[in-house]
Amino acid sequence: MKTNKIVNILSFLSVAVSINAQDPYFNVLDYGAKGDGKTNSTIAINTAIDAAAKNGGGTVFIPAGDFLSFTIRLKNNITLHLDNGAVLIADKETDGIGYDLPDEPKWYSEFQDFGHSYWKNSLIYGDSLHNIAITGNGMIWGKGLYTYDKPDIKGTGNKAIALKNCHNVTIRDISVLHGGHFCILATGVDNLIIDNVRADADRDAFDIDACKNVIISNCIINSPTDDGLCLKSSFALGYTRSTENVTITNCQVYGYDHGSLMDGTFKTEFKDEEPGANHSITGRLKLGTESNGGFKNITVSNCVFERSRGLAIETADGGLIEDLLFDNITMRDVMDTPFFIRLNARMRGPEGTPVGVCRRITISNLNVFDVGGRPKFPGLGAGMVMGIPGHYIEDLTLNNIRIYFRGGGLKDAIDKEVPQNIDMYPDPYRWHSMPAYGIYFRYIKGLRVSNVVLRYLNKDERPAFVLDDVHNANFSNIDAQKSVDAPLFILKNVSDMSIYRVKGVDDTKLIKAAKEEIWIQNL
Repeated sequence: MKTNKIVNILSFLSVAVSINAQDPYFNVLDYGAKGDGKTNSTIAINTAIDAAAKNGGGTVFIPAGDFLSFTIRLKNNITLHLDNGAVLIADKETDGIGYDLPDEPKWYSEFQDFGHSYWKNSLIYGDSLHNIAITGNGMIWGKGLYTYDKPDIKGTGNKAIALKNCHNVTIRDISVLHGGHFCILATGVDNLIIDNVRADADRDAFDIDACKNVIISNCIINSPTDDGLCLKSSFALGYTRSTENVTITNCQVYGYDHGSLMDGTFKTEFKDEEPGANHSITGRLKLGTESNGGFKNITVSNCVFERSRGLAIETADGGLIEDLLFDNITMRDVMDTPFFIRLNARMRGPEGTPVGVCRRITISNLNVFDVGGRPKFPGLGAGMVMGIPGHYIEDLTLNNIRIYFRGGGLKDAIDKEVPQNIDMYPDPYRWHSMPAYGIYFRYIKGLRVSNVVLRYLNKDERPAFVLDDVHNANFSNIDAQKSVDAPLFILKNVSDMSIYRVKGVDDTKLIKAAKEEIWIQNL
């Protein structure tokens, strides 16, 4: 009996020694890295990754300390783990010595910005990889990254994390401070999970481009001067590829001052459109503008926005947008519009690409307070939903929505000719002001608006709703504030419209209205 016990113990120790001999952890200190904030550790970190890859995979461990680096090249089956207290710092190039050169093929770079066309010039880079992860409670600090493209300066970097044509990717628990042009750029990445990540961005925080099967959850994003969470479907891979099957949930998107999310001060000293500012306050969740491949099967739920621009859904370059659901969203201090849905024809893509399609979108359980905080364009405010002549947004549902607008619009805005801006970059500010304080609809087929409450904080002389070239529309259970001198609805070229239980208006069925105003009755 004792002999068997001894044999079992020896067998256990033998297995333990065997496991230790093939330790899956590769500490970068063992390969020459120094966390002193002075020594560049690029070679050491990449050597540790090479050793792990030769082992068949493993975890490359970055302990507490300040580690300077240029491009870190991920490989298959590698987890890059930043321990609590670890800061991976993007170093500054010197005399052309720095990040990997953006030498990817340039054949398709005219269809998207420079930053979307190259990946190698990044702090962390991977191409055509599988089973990779970036984890831990440490921080990536893009101190030496540029926020704008510097192709004329050899060795510059402009992205914190850039991944291309990868699958089975997890990014979890890390923080990213000042990520350059992008904190995370994922292009053609499938089975992607981004969870519990904090990003305090110089420009875009997360750009998810031409990706499939994506979950983004429990993230806190601060992006005051560019998009916070952005889905795209560009031509960067050299062919069209949709972004599809995406779930975004339990996230927060803000436009606090740069760095003030990470240090916990949450400052709002930066003023929109102040002299010398490169951008206005942005911080939104956006689909587009690059939309060659389109978007489908997207859900966004349980999210919070503050000091931002809310939601933007855009197909400008010929892509197909369909089957989108936004639910349980709250916003405060919205710069221009709570939601901007746009189908137009900028057509930055291969010649002959057809105009896009936008259909089957639902926005529900949206609660918004204080819309219209952009001082340069105080007349925006309204939710904006617009197609272009001959190309209609189809099957749109807005349900259970409450919006408080800042207001202040004047009556002369009602007769304003709303520009088409068919081939322009789609952004609300290009319209300067709108004829409705609430929601402006143009070129829509199939519209359902129900359980909506609209209010303004300052007197506004514009109507709550303007419909222009809208067909098959139903409004029910609407309670919208309005001035005594303004109609509730203005209709232009509207057909097959039903109004039911709209406060102050008799239930109405309109077969066709070339131009009509609907006023609230005296109660």
